[in-house]
Amino acid sequence: MAHMLDIDQLRTFVAIADTGSFTKAADLVHKTQSAVSMQMKRLEERLGRGIFERDGRYSRLTEDGDRLLDYARRIVRLNMECLASFGDVDLAGRVRLGVPDDYADRYLPEILARFSRSNPKVEVTVVCEPTPMLVERVNSGDIDLAIITHVDGKNYSAEIIRVEQLLWVTSTRHCVHDETPVPLALGRPNCNWRQSATEALENAGRPFRVLYSSWNSTAVGAAVLAGLAVSVLPESAVRPGMRVLGPSDGMPALPACKIGLVRNHHDPTALANALAEHIVQSLDNLNVNRLQAAE
Repeated sequence: MAHMLDIDQLRTFVAIADTGSFTKAADLVHKTQSAVSMQMKRLEERLGRGIFERDGRYSRLTEDGDRLLDYARRIVRLNMECLASFGDVDLAGRVRLGVPDDYADRYLPEILARFSRSNPKVEVTVVCEPTPMLVERVNSGDIDLAIITHVDGKNYSAEIIRVEQLLWVTSTRHCVHDETPVPLALGRPNCNWRQSATEALENAGRPFRVLYSSWNSTAVGAAVLAGLAVSVLPESAVRPGMRVLGPSDGMPALPACKIGLVRNHHDPTALANALAEHIVQSLDNLNVNRLQAAE
């Protein structure tokens, strides 16, 4: 291609794809909506392809737009990583990170180890709470950023940083999934995974009862490993002693689990931005098999 791609245009393009809105993306990249529209027009001209198409009142990515998105994420990420590696000032201070405990034991060791090596003078304060509470904390400024379970249509801007399949799990030593109604161990009623699980069973006409309910993933996992109930987990969270269930076991298909990053855009800091980039890079590079082998 004769023309070079503009990093700032690509960053805006990624923001539109993540937020699903030109208006929300404009707030995210600190530009006016008209400036964002002009950037996308110039990007399409540079590519010689249309990357958006109208869908009623909304815009969605074309096939070429979807193809560009993967490249755009990698280019923007590599650009920021390069700039950070040549930074003259060592970061120091405290940054506040929120994460549900479902993800804490799976992802935090990798994230914190990598971040600490690059920024030994930074103190990371970790708050473990469910996604709805973490979003509220970010919005109120109590924490700087949070790793969350993202649900489409929610009223917040999240950058999708990882997608995993949601799976039914039971104990390898028990057949509790054969019971009628099938006993479940799930999060609280407003838990996204719980809602996905119960909706799938209702649509399949499979009777169930919620036997254990807790925000704590360790407690839910204990009920599964003891052979007391079936639960749902993303692929990387399946533990030794658990068996994945599928249609042959009478369990309906489940949707994918989107893991997102929510940032405090009202008071962004260099520390928060640096940690956010480490989170994106770490989760993008994590391999499910490597996570399970580390158990």
